[in-house]
Amino acid sequence: MGNDGGSIPTRRELVKEASRNPTTSQVKESQSEQQEYHWTTCPLSHRPLALPVVSDSSGKLYNKDAVLESLLPSSDGNKADNEQVLQGRVRSLRDVVEVKFQEDKEPSQDKNPRGQRWVCPVTKKTLGPGIRAVYLVPCGHAYSESAVRELAGENCQECNEPCAPENIIPILPTSAAEIEKLAARANKLKEQGLTHSLKKALGSSKKRKKNGETSVAAETGASSSSNGEKDAKSKTATKAATPQPTSGTATPSNGIKNAATASLTAKVLEEEAERNKRRKYGTNDNIKSLFSSGNGAGKDGDFMTRGFSIPAGAKR
Repeated sequence: MGNDGGSIPTRRELVKEASRNPTTSQVKESQSEQQEYHWTTCPLSHRPLALPVVSDSSGKLYNKDAVLESLLPSSDGNKADNEQVLQGRVRSLRDVVEVKFQEDKEPSQDKNPRGQRWVCPVTKKTLGPGIRAVYLVPCGHAYSESAVRELAGENCQECNEPCAPENIIPILPTSAAEIEKLAARANKLKEQGLTHSLKKALGSSKKRKKNGETSVAAETGASSSSNGEKDAKSKTATKAATPQPTSGTATPSNGIKNAATASLTAKVLEEEAERNKRRKYGTNDNIKSLFSSGNGAGKDGDFMTRGFSIPAGAKR
């Protein structure tokens, strides 16, 4: 672009208009297009939404069969795309709730891209991009937000099942406050070991059971050790309280109040003590009979004191 007699364009000439932030109308138009797409198309299978329809903790809608296919092990490239769409929010069917839409049986004059109309059972308004809609957990019945606000009840109008205010999930929320509120609810349920459908998460019961068994075992060990210490102390106290018999003197055991029984017991203890004493000092009569009392080693001696004698006619 030089030395050819031409001109070099400047940035001002190339960039005619500077980038501008989108206006409010443009933002609304973009959100409306996104809402129309998500109300009519499943982001997993890219097919039209058709009952049964499920929703995760973020309020997005999916075809139930598409969620089942995404949970199955697969080797194709769709697995990565599904993970990018779900962002780890769906690990099992417990992480989704089947949204029960009421279909409008009356013929509609407007053109509906879904081929079906979902209406609020209370206000009979069409649920779609132009209407703020919610569904209840865990029953899954869908209403318009205005109907739920007006009724202000804690039970579902269709099945009369109780529902807490934090379990009223907006369908396809657009405001940042609603998105943050749903994320906080999901984190709170995860800490409690629950899923979006208020069911126990897979694997949480086993961990709790294991921790419970460990605590029970620890408590049992502590109680057994304390009981062992108590038993040892009680045995020591009993041994100290029980009088021990001395040598040569027999003391009857405590608790014998009959005089004849006490004297007989004392006599038996004396005889036993005497036998023990004789056994200790080697004064047993049977053993004593094997030895002689004298020092001679002749024929009159016993077999322990007699030595070997040489006959008189033997040659030396």
